[in-house]
Amino acid sequence: MPDTARAELAPNGRLRAALNYSNTLLISARGPEPTGVAPDLARELARRAGASVEFVGYANAGLAADAAATGAWDVAFIGAEPQRAGEITFSPAYVEIEASYLVPAGSPLLRIDDVDRDGVHIATAARAAYTLFLQRSLRHAALVEAEGLPGAFDRFVAMKLDALAGLTPNLIADARKVPGARVLEGRFTAVQQSMGVPKPRTAAAAYLAGFVKEIAASGLLRDLIARHRVDGLVEVRSWK
Repeated sequence: MPDTARAELAPNGRLRAALNYSNTLLISARGPEPTGVAPDLARELARRAGASVEFVGYANAGLAADAAATGAWDVAFIGAEPQRAGEITFSPAYVEIEASYLVPAGSPLLRIDDVDRDGVHIATAARAAYTLFLQRSLRHAALVEAEGLPGAFDRFVAMKLDALAGLTPNLIADARKVPGARVLEGRFTAVQQSMGVPKPRTAAAAYLAGFVKEIAASGLLRDLIARHRVDGLVEVRSWK
């Protein structure tokens, strides 16, 4: 790792890695020693920098993104969204996760395109990357936001809403809790997961861009996904 990148990623020999605890596909278990694909990638970055790693956990990606302006972390593992790009420089995506809808038993909504209709109410997690996408793209349906996916699921059930938006692997698990519920085939978006650094750490951003390519080409990323037995993470190589 070049000295300029090291100075920006691990000031004073410590790399502070922000984790979005709501993304259970990338973070399998929380602290004090988090496990999962993202924590292991942070440890690899720290190893290359000759630094220690300190994990800074957030309840959702929006809170992690907000903290970029306060200097609370050096690298974050969150979804790359245009609304977050003002304060954060993102690496190319390294994995993506499809997002779809869960609908209750007997729902007339049969396809993804059926959901954006007048009178349809969708439960969703506030400030999640897929929620930001829906805020930009929906023309008719209304979002009912809650804190985190568990909160959105509870609201979906309690209020008998028309659909629950979420990452497909999580929705598949939630479908087992509601008799007759089903996940609609296809996706309304795929949330691309990136590594980000606070602006204007240009040397760190350049290093992360190369790091993403290297972990894919070397097989490290594939091995981490297999080691943590994560279903639903798809490697992204659109930067090739």
